[in-house]
Amino acid sequence: MNTLVIYTHPNHESLSYAFLQKVLQGSHENAKITEVQVLDLYEEQFDPVLVFNKNKRRRDMHKEPELAKYREQLLWADKIVFVYPIWWGRPPAMLLGYIDQMFASNFAYRDTGGLLPEGLLKGKTAVCVSTMKGPALYPLYWLNNAHKTLMRKALLQYVGIKNVKFFEFGSMEKKNGHQGEKLEKIYRYFKTVAQ
Repeated sequence: MNTLVIYTHPNHESLSYAFLQKVLQGSHENAKITEVQVLDLYEEQFDPVLVFNKNKRRRDMHKEPELAKYREQLLWADKIVFVYPIWWGRPPAMLLGYIDQMFASNFAYRDTGGLLPEGLLKGKTAVCVSTMKGPALYPLYWLNNAHKTLMRKALLQYVGIKNVKFFEFGSMEKKNGHQGEKLEKIYRYFKTVAQ
């Protein structure tokens, strides 16, 4: 199983970075995972800004040469892991900019003329590991589960990825936020996950 980890946080001393390290530690100890690649969007200096004009059209985004290596990563991966904080009830703008460009028509999905498109990334699985300052149930009760709806339904299922697992950790800025237990949970999951 090839695993692509997309990490989105500007600080390598953050709790998000500690979660990334646990994803990697567990993955490297899992015999089912053959190879792991990490895409650190900030370190990569990924440009999240969309540009469309008479020379650069949205319908051609799936052919942009500067995005070719990122398309290859997504095609290569059997499992796509997103590690990021939840800011203002949603992933960071950097990650959303990546999604805007990479999950493009004629690469991640194809319009069929019907209600829903054909997802072109079928057979892959995804895991979202996210942290937030507020309590764990805040997105569910206050935001109508907007984060999970965005990632699962509006993005991943739309492009054919049906198997999506969430680890949404709240109260992460509290001293008694059980950070160690949650880091261990991520390590154990990636050490044993079979698909």
